[in-house]
Amino acid sequence: MGLLQEWRDYAYGVDFNSRAGKAIWDKYFAEEKAVYEELLEDPSNVVSGTVAELAEKYNMELNHMVGFLDGINDSLKSPNPIEEMEENTQVTLEIDIEKLYYNMVAAKADWLYHLPAWDKLLTEEKRTELYRAQKKSGTIVKEKKIGRNDPCPCGSGKKYKKCCGANQ
Repeated sequence: MGLLQEWRDYAYGVDFNSRAGKAIWDKYFAEEKAVYEELLEDPSNVVSGTVAELAEKYNMELNHMVGFLDGINDSLKSPNPIEEMEENTQVTLEIDIEKLYYNMVAAKADWLYHLPAWDKLLTEEKRTELYRAQKKSGTIVKEKKIGRNDPCPCGSGKKYKKCCGANQ
């Protein structure tokens, strides 16, 4: 079993509302926040190393680092091979800042997209734009239905039911 599957079994195999589940996720979220604070201080600095080295560098348990790498993977300029990841797998964290902010909003991780470091990285307008774009991406907009007695949208001047609607 790969490290990613072990992480998923560990983290998602427990009831989130149980004492054990809350303890796991509270610890993980605190560690995650600390890593993001450090990474966002200088996002141009591309961090790389093995999974085990990064876990040690950021003072995280190995399985928590795997969870972190799983979470950030979609926000990297070039994704890491997380499905086959082992302790000695070399990973690189070259972050796409806008994509990271967008994905944090998508994950509803307000403790991350409200970090003070964002003030130096993205303008308030850009953050608002990314926030709205993400929220809008999940909104389904239905087109106005054409009524049978409405004018046909083809511009013929006939009622829809006597024109294009007759072909339906």
